[in-house]
Amino acid sequence: MSSPVPLPVDVQPIDSRPSAPAQLRTLSFARGLWRIASAGASAGNRVALLRDGGQAFEAMLGAIAEARDSVALECYLVTADAVGNRFADALVAAAARGVRVRMVADWVGSRGAGRAYWKRLRDADVHVRMFNPPGARPWLGMLPRDHRKVLVADDVVGITGGFGLSEAWSGGMRRRRTAPWRDTAVRIEGPAAVDMSRAFQLMWRRANFERRPKRWRRRQLVRPARGANTDPQTSQGAVVGIVEGEPWRLRVARALQWQAASAEKFIWIASAYFYPAAPELEALAGAAQDGVDVRLLVPSKYDHPWVRRLTRRVYHRLLRNGVRIWEWNGAMMHAKTSVVDGHWVRVGSTDFNPLGIAINYELDAIIEDSALGEDAVEMYLADLASSTEIRWRGRAGTNR
Repeated sequence: MSSPVPLPVDVQPIDSRPSAPAQLRTLSFARGLWRIASAGASAGNRVALLRDGGQAFEAMLGAIAEARDSVALECYLVTADAVGNRFADALVAAAARGVRVRMVADWVGSRGAGRAYWKRLRDADVHVRMFNPPGARPWLGMLPRDHRKVLVADDVVGITGGFGLSEAWSGGMRRRRTAPWRDTAVRIEGPAAVDMSRAFQLMWRRANFERRPKRWRRRQLVRPARGANTDPQTSQGAVVGIVEGEPWRLRVARALQWQAASAEKFIWIASAYFYPAAPELEALAGAAQDGVDVRLLVPSKYDHPWVRRLTRRVYHRLLRNGVRIWEWNGAMMHAKTSVVDGHWVRVGSTDFNPLGIAINYELDAIIEDSALGEDAVEMYLADLASSTEIRWRGRAGTNR
């Protein structure tokens, strides 16, 4: 990754406290993921950050092209534009060479793709299911939504992040050139891809209104632990936990609170639609008051303008407690990431707001890896160089 633009001293990471030994840190990470977020952990993964649409789309299309047995794609937003059609071409080509191709698309997010788009896929033996179309169900089928963005190829390579299949992430929308949305994904090669495949399989069943087996429902709150004792001394590669956000489970919120309690140096968060509940606000404010360098990066321009008014309502509660806030100066900043102490990295689909935390289906990868942490820190600092810091002046809604 290229070096970031040099930044003033006051935005460099705080590094005044010693870190815990790597072995103890990772053991605690694996156990904590299980106890807090019901997420198993696996070692031996190779991980890489993907910045913006160019890198993410090429990695996803490459994984589809190289698949030999199976492709599983789950995406909230699908459009029949140039990007959406590139993915349709890749899926059709994979099915033509005998790969089992399945796709789950959210009905609300993908309603603009059009019937012809889905007919083309189904006619080419791509198995497609729509999640939660309107109907005689709670909330008339409008909630919850499947907000996940997941691609798994051959149960070996998995990619997740904030991307939709749309030209918004490539810089062209509705036949006019615009700056691409800022976003982040992560490519994971290794056993964690199997966990992502399991998560996809559950959504595949939900999209067909299939109930889980009775034996599963009886133990749904006591899912067997996987990898809770993962030890980096006996395994190579990154330790990865796949957190499955489900309605009212609050797993990502609890994981944030756990990381806020465990952080020794810094917690840096990027969130596209930031409107957290009181527990998340208190966790971040408490960490900042205890000397942890807590930073938040949010958009300055939104695809839904009313979101900015909501986000700015919580600024004063964070700023007055020592949390620092930046607004991205470019087009929509859509990333959903965190980096803690330079060795914990979260990348996924979850925004810190009621829909993301409590209502929709989401999926995040939480990764323990110092090399990836360095890349995430570098990426975050580069983003701050293209952002404007919001200054606290003692009143809610004050200017920069």
